[in-house]
Amino acid sequence: MIITDKEFKQLAQYVKVNFGIHLKEEKRSLVIGRLHQVLSSKKFKSFSEYYEYMVSDKTGEALVTLIDKITTNHTFFMREAEHFYFLKDKVLPYLYDHVKDRDLRIWSAGCSSGEEPYTLAMMIDEFLGKEKYMWDTKILATDISSKVLSSAKRGIYSNERIATLPAKWKLDYFKRFDHENAVILDKIKNQLILRKFNLMDKTFPFKKKFHVIFCRNVMIYFDHPTKTELLNKFYDMTERGGYLFIGHSESITRGTTRYKYIMPAVYRKE
Repeated sequence: MIITDKEFKQLAQYVKVNFGIHLKEEKRSLVIGRLHQVLSSKKFKSFSEYYEYMVSDKTGEALVTLIDKITTNHTFFMREAEHFYFLKDKVLPYLYDHVKDRDLRIWSAGCSSGEEPYTLAMMIDEFLGKEKYMWDTKILATDISSKVLSSAKRGIYSNERIATLPAKWKLDYFKRFDHENAVILDKIKNQLILRKFNLMDKTFPFKKKFHVIFCRNVMIYFDHPTKTELLNKFYDMTERGGYLFIGHSESITRGTTRYKYIMPAVYRKE
């Protein structure tokens, strides 16, 4: 299966306009490899036929499949662990003292299969301890992929995937699912509000601003203008004194953001 220059540009433009994902020329072989099975199963003879099918599919299933195929949902518990240590040592104590209504608002944008927001939920539970019941600590966890959201909702992880977690967390927040897997307890599962959400939506439909936004290893897919526009929307949805966490492989040009640089991949709205 090959994809012509015209077909690749057409598909890349559609993905860019609708999802902000910038498919560079070097991603051509990746696109072919990941969509080959889809085209074969539908007996399409070209990417042009596939494109027409996708844009005319009223069910939306073809679009969901496209996004699941071209995005890489690689994540793990305690990824970029220094972020979580900073959250525990600096951010949560600050919010504990300054959030007077005890409505803690945290957003995991691009939550993938749930490891990041579940880590946040466990950390908050441990931090607040016996006072947890006095706080609203629900975490908004969003992703564009239905597939990974379903995985996050199940909350089942292999013993290998939870190996990096503290032993106490494994005892307090997981139960045995089978010989090789464990499942997150409901008291942590229920802390997540899992939603499908496209960060390219023109406006964010949230009534209240967030104290913390995690959007890590998502903007690597975006070109500079798209990233700048998203950062402006994040800033507008961040409470004064709130924090933005991005991935260590990502960078923000300081002249293009109103956030203040705090440490690698951590920014603050002053």
